[in-house]
Parts: sequence; structure tokens; C-alpha cells
Amino acid sequence: MSDILFIGKDLPDSIDFAEGLASINRNVFTTTKDDSEAENFAAENIFSATWNKTSAISARAFLIKAETKFTDINEYLLFFDSYYYSTKFELDRTEYIMEATDSLISSYQLFLNELLARLEQKKEPAVIAFMAKTYPSKYEVLHNGTKGVNIHPASNLVNAAQAAFLSLAENTSTLVGERPYLSVLLSKCDYTNELFSDEKQLAAWIAQGIDSIKGMKNHQTAKQAGTWVKAGAKIPTGLSIFSLVR
Repeated sequence: MSDILFIGKDLPDSIDFAEGLASINRNVFTTTKDDSEAENFAAENIFSATWNKTSAISARAFLIKAETKFTDINEYLLFFDSYYYSTKFELDRTEYIMEATDSLISSYQLFLNELLARLEQKKEPAVIAFMAKTYPSKYEVLHNGTKGVNIHPASNLVNAAQAAFLSLAENTSTLVGERPYLSVLLSKCDYTNELFSDEKQLAAWIAQGIDSIKGMKNHQTAKQAGTWVKAGAKIPTGLSIFSLVR
């Protein structure tokens, strides 16, 4: 049984994704909107805590709670669901700008900074996975079409946050060359992918992808880590470098 922490959507909105991870031999630790709801999911090997997304101290406390629950945790997943966020920030209103920036951009950077600092302290093998469920902008819909799918394009706020998340993921992957204990998985699922509407299967796939990364014969190069993998695609497996710490 492996242990994984993921951030993105809060429970209960992320329950399908959490259950998908749990179905692939995982204990799951994630975020919840309200501490009173956390006990509702424990029977499914899903545990949670609240997190103030505007606070580095809260991000650090959240990591400590996860490590207290699962002392051997070594899998971390940052999940960005553009379609979901588009339902929260459908319009580019001035009053939404700061909230969207805090929720969709700053929160991921704050969490990642705290996570990287913690992993540097531990220097134990770990995988950071990024999953981006991408959704087209108004520009992309106009110039590229929607491939027969009837969609409402993402707002400028969400599209800018999506681009920031992709950049954050790519730049994180370059750290693999500097940190021998770190592995990274970059994955995308666009709105035409059959897994886009099935979060249980999408989560199960990325859990298997993490298993594949942990099973690589040799440590990743930065170039390998920086290659985006389409959701549903296969990832090569090999001798596990994690066999020493299991």
C-alpha cells in the first residue's frame, strides 16, 4: 500500500478522483472544505484536512498533517482542473481577479515551495506528479475549433492560471537533474480525451503512471521528466529505485 497526497479540488468535489487513487492500492490524503466533513471519507482510505490556500504556513501545516498520518508518504500530486475552475470563475470580473490568483496560481506555488523544501530536508526518493485537465480558451476555440464538442471556452482568468500551472510543472521537472531523490511526472488530459469526464479512471491511470515512474530502472533525466504524457498513454517500467525504501 502506497501513500499519496494530492491538492487541487477539495472534498467532496474531488471524491471521484480520490476514490480513483484509492482503487490503485493507495491511502489518500487531500484537502477538504470543512474539517467536519473529513471523517466521512476515512472508511475509503481517504483522509483530509483543511488548507488556507493563501498561506505558506498553512501549506506547511498541511504537509505535516499528511506526514503524521502517513509517515512513509513519498507521492505528491498537483491536480489542475480547468473545466472545474471555469465553473467557479466563468466571467472575467474585476472582483474575481485576486480570488482567482490566490486560488488558482499562488496556492500551487506556495504548496510546491513548502513541499520542495521538505523533500530537500528528507532527501528520500519521492515523486511529484502534475495532472492538468486542460480546457480551451476563447482564442483556441475561434482558431482551432472544438472538434465537434459543444463547449463554453475558459475565461481569461482560468486560461492564464492554466498556463501558469503548466509552466510551474515544466520548471519543476528541471529540478530532477539537481536532486537525485526526485522524480517528476507531467500529464495532460484535454477535453477530447475519453478520461476527461471519468475522474475515477483518470486518477487510476495517474496512480499507475506514478508506479511506472517509481519502477524505472535508472533515475530520470531532466529531459525525460519534462516530457508531457497524454492521459491514458503507457509509461515504461523497470527495476524500482523505490524498492530500497519500501
